[in-house]
Amino acid sequence: MANRPTIADLARESGVSVATVDRVLNNRLPVREETARRVYEAANNIGYHAAGLIRQRMRQELPEYRLGFLLQKSGHHFYQEFAREIESAVIQATHFRGVPIVEFCASQAPDDIITKLKSLAGRCHSIGLVAPDHPAITAAVEELKARDIPVFSLLTDFAAGVREGYVGVNNRKAGRTAAWMIAKAARRPGKVAIFVGSHRFHGHELREIGFRAFFREQAPEFTVLDTMVNLETRQITQEAMLDLIRRHPDLAGCYVAGGGMEGAIAALREIGMDPPPVMIVNEITPESRAALADNIVTMVIATPLPRLCREVVELMGHAIERGAANAPGQTFLPFDIYLPENI
Repeated sequence: MANRPTIADLARESGVSVATVDRVLNNRLPVREETARRVYEAANNIGYHAAGLIRQRMRQELPEYRLGFLLQKSGHHFYQEFAREIESAVIQATHFRGVPIVEFCASQAPDDIITKLKSLAGRCHSIGLVAPDHPAITAAVEELKARDIPVFSLLTDFAAGVREGYVGVNNRKAGRTAAWMIAKAARRPGKVAIFVGSHRFHGHELREIGFRAFFREQAPEFTVLDTMVNLETRQITQEAMLDLIRRHPDLAGCYVAGGGMEGAIAALREIGMDPPPVMIVNEITPESRAALADNIVTMVIATPLPRLCREVVELMGHAIERGAANAPGQTFLPFDIYLPENI
């Protein structure tokens, strides 16, 4: 059995003296952050038994920031997973001690969102949320900016020029990708449908723009039907999908650009078309994964939640420490693609 690494081994691995390692371990005298981090990384590399203690000592010196998040629909698998990834990213932040405060807003009404937003603002140093693009929400974000509380838009943009930044996928490219797959996978040209949750969701609007632009430019033999608003609900989507298939037997494909995909999947299962229209949905969940396995859904365009959460947490910490940016920006993350053969 190999001997357990000693403090001398740790000093040698990290390139510092035994006395410096002792100061890091026992918090005797101030040690530069860079030196403490080097000792911590060396402790992990050699399996030093007090690596956890070193990390704890390091974090005691870090500032504590409370980060607030306001998500949609607490009962949906996607948002439950989003909340878990947020909490993990905040707790694992390396440059500060983060305290995650995650809340949900079942309503898409601006007044309800603003009430929740202001409540979070009273408890948090920075806030990230999913919200529609509405003048009242923009005004609320502007008020928080004046109070030095940076606000980040997540998944779908809003309050452009006022909010601190947007973090999510490039929604216009997501829409074009959905259209490309329908054009390639459809057995023959025909009608194509698209569902959005609301015209106030900027991300949905961009997906629709990209979707229509692709067919207009690259596949004009397809006819894109009028956009349908489903309020991201299962029931509305299911009823609308059943009606679509009844009215358009030549339906070649459908893209559910927001929530409510469960209804479209249920409609196709109910009808049992062979072959079904090419179905593209967003986000990988138990429902979309099962639909891929059953060849009801052709492709899922998914948000890389772990990466998104790490990115926004880092940006929030930077904004708290450095102040609001003069030119609020956008952080586009590459989206994930799921097909029946790679789930």
